[in-house]
Amino acid sequence: MPKLGTAHPGLNGANATGVWPWLARLISRRARLIWMASTLVLAACAIGAFQFKADGVSQSEFVLGASEARDGQAVVGQHFPGGSGTPAVVIGPEAQLQEMTDVLLANAGVDSVTVLSEDSVSGSLPVTEAGVQAFGPPGAPVGEATVIDGAVMLQATLTDVGDSAPAEATVRELRESLADVDGTVLVGGSTAIAVDTTDTAIHDRTPIIPIILGVILVILVILVILMLLLRSILAPVLLIATVVLSFAAALGVSSWVFDGVLGFPGADPVVPLYGFVFLVALGIDDNIFLMTRVREESIRFGTRSGILRGLVATGGVITSAGLVLAATFAALGVLPILFLAQLAFIVAFGVLLDTFVVRSLLVPALAHDIGPKIWWPSKLAAAGPRERP
Repeated sequence: MPKLGTAHPGLNGANATGVWPWLARLISRRARLIWMASTLVLAACAIGAFQFKADGVSQSEFVLGASEARDGQAVVGQHFPGGSGTPAVVIGPEAQLQEMTDVLLANAGVDSVTVLSEDSVSGSLPVTEAGVQAFGPPGAPVGEATVIDGAVMLQATLTDVGDSAPAEATVRELRESLADVDGTVLVGGSTAIAVDTTDTAIHDRTPIIPIILGVILVILVILVILMLLLRSILAPVLLIATVVLSFAAALGVSSWVFDGVLGFPGADPVVPLYGFVFLVALGIDDNIFLMTRVREESIRFGTRSGILRGLVATGGVITSAGLVLAATFAALGVLPILFLAQLAFIVAFGVLLDTFVVRSLLVPALAHDIGPKIWWPSKLAAAGPRERP
C-alpha cells in the first residue's frame, strides 16, 4: 500500500498529524474491515427498533417530574372511582336504552351509569338493577330521559383513571359490546378521544414511514437529486441505505435507553415518524457535503485518493456542524415533556451516530473498498492510471 505522501498528495505526507489524516490512513489500509464492522454494529443496534413502544401514553404521563394534576388524580382515585370527572358518553336509540344500560353495567370497568333527564340540573344518581336513573339534583324527583332525534345519552363512570390504558381498554370493549345492541350506538368522552387519537396516529404512522422510504428509494425525490449531483446511480443508493440503517440504529438504542435506563412508560406514536424525517434529512445533508467534495477530488486524483482527500477536507467542518446540531436538539431534553425528551434523544443521538460512524467510517470505507465503480455508470467508474487498489 503506497504511503499518503506520494500516492495521496494533499494529505500533507505520510506523517501528517491530526485525527482526519490518521483516519484516512487507517481507511486506506483497512477499508473492508471498517465498513463491515460499522455495518454490523449499526445492524445490532437496529434490532432494538423492533421493541420500540410507540402505542401512546396517558396524558398524566406526558409531564416528567412532579405534577400537581397527576398527584390530584391519584388522590381522587383513592376515594372515588378513577374515572370520576371523565365519564364515557354513550349515545344510542331510545328503544335500546335498557339494553345499553345492561351492557354498560355488565362491564367490570364501569362503576355506575346515569342517563340525561329532561329536568336535569346537576349531580347524578347511579343506575340500579331495576332500571335507569337520571341526572338531577340530589333528592329531586327523577324525570323522563331526554330524547333528541330518537336518541338518548348515558354517561358511564369508569373504575379506572380516564387517561389510563385500562380505561381505554374498557372503552374499546364497550364499543364492541354496544355495537351488538345497535350499530348506531356511539361511545365518546375524553377517554374515547384518546383512543381515537392513538389509533389514528398508529394507523398513519404505519403507512407513512414506508411511503417516505419509498419516496427516497423509488419515487426519486432525494435519489434523483443525488444522482444528478454525483452523476452516479450506485453511490446515491448506497448513501440512502446507510442513512436508513443509521436511523434504525438510533431508534433501537433509544428503545433500550427509554425502557431499560429511563423507565419511560412508552412513546407517542408520532415520535418515530418525526425522528425519521429529521434524521434522514440531516443524514443525507452530511453525505452530500462529503461526497460532492470526494467527487471533485476523484476527478483530479482518482477515486480512492479522492475519498481520503474528501474525508480530510470535510471532516472537521461536518463534525463541528453535527456536534452543534446534536447539542441544539439535546437542549429540548431539559423540558419536562415526554414527547420532546424522547424526540431530543433520538435526533441528538442519531446525529452523533451519523457524524462519527456513518459519515466518518462507514461511507468512506465502503466507497474506498468499492473503488471507481462507486461512480457507475459515469466515466469515473473506469479506473485510471492514478488508481490504487
